[in-house]
Amino acid sequence: MTAALSSLALALLCLLQAGAQVPVQPDLDTEKFAGVWYVTAIASNCSIFLKMKDGMKSSMAIISFMPEGDLALKLLWPLMDKCQKFELLLQQSGQAGHYTGMCRAQDKRDLRVMETDYSHYAVLHEAHDSQAEPSSALQLLTREQDVSPQLLQKFMQLIPTMGLTKDMLAILPKSGEWPEDTGWQ
Repeated sequence: MTAALSSLALALLCLLQAGAQVPVQPDLDTEKFAGVWYVTAIASNCSIFLKMKDGMKSSMAIISFMPEGDLALKLLWPLMDKCQKFELLLQQSGQAGHYTGMCRAQDKRDLRVMETDYSHYAVLHEAHDSQAEPSSALQLLTREQDVSPQLLQKFMQLIPTMGLTKDMLAILPKSGEWPEDTGWQ
């Protein structure tokens, strides 16, 4: 089970753009965007995600930026009896808000910050160009684990615009308290 959840987390980290033109937050302020976020909702066509979405809980994402503009992402996924950590470094792709990288040997990853108000929410589009299974996802990140019905409704309206359907949506329940030994708080 832990291996399957780890695979799911890696798949979520390595999702690819499915051909749609994806907007990027104009003039993304990386200082305001950096910090702790919670992944509170995800819509994805990834087969691993679709099999496991009903058992997932909210995860913690810690975002920071390198001096050259690259994005460093640390994810903390709650598993049965522990938390799994994942770390990624994505290169800035011409503009703040658009980042790319490699996931494993030949799998390309594309991440775009579509929209954010910096203090409450962010919508990310992730794309994974894999030889095995190209896929895409939208993620709703919030500064708190709670998500307002209005924000969730706004997120749900974006789903079909990215070629996804509402049956691909998982609204992630709270994970509870994060263990103090994560080293990331």
